[in-house]
Amino acid sequence: MAKPFVHLHCHSEYSLLDGACRMPELAARVKELGQPALAL
Repeated sequence: MAKPFVHLHCHSEYSLLDGACRMPELAARVKELGQPALAL
């Protein structure tokens, strides 16, 4: 069984000049990967 993994440094569309990912897409990808959380 794999250990849970959580990204602790992600940028969203609200991170000016740093991120382009939109929140719904980030949440969907985290769920798809089976991760329990995401830190923005």
